[in-house]
Amino acid sequence: VQLQASGGGLVQPGGSLRLSCVVSGITLEDYIIGWFRQAPGKLREGVSSIRTRDGTTYYANSVKDRFTISSDNAKNTVHLEMRSLKPGDTAVYYCAGRIARYHYPSGDVGGYDYWGAGTLVTVSS
Repeated sequence: VQLQASGGGLVQPGGSLRLSCVVSGITLEDYIIGWFRQAPGKLREGVSSIRTRDGTTYYANSVKDRFTISSDNAKNTVHLEMRSLKPGDTAVYYCAGRIARYHYPSGDVGGYDYWGAGTLVTVSS
């Protein structure tokens, strides 16, 4: 199983970015894919996740109404649309996967089995 995150960059406060996670080696519909982030000196935290078979989602309170997660199962890709970005959103963002059976989408870092390399998002003027 391989996950590859991309789309990070430098953006001004209030701006938008779209992250993408391309997944290979699995059938995406059998998995929950999550986005996590880790800021310097802080623990990794869950941001959002999606059960790709039925579109059930999870969002951390800090990103609700600003971030939107979606999946394109035909392209084995999960996107994270980020709007109204704040300096506090600055972090390395990772995507991760876990088997969907018997699980709901969550931000539980320890619950995910497969991780990709991160992509850096910097929100600064």
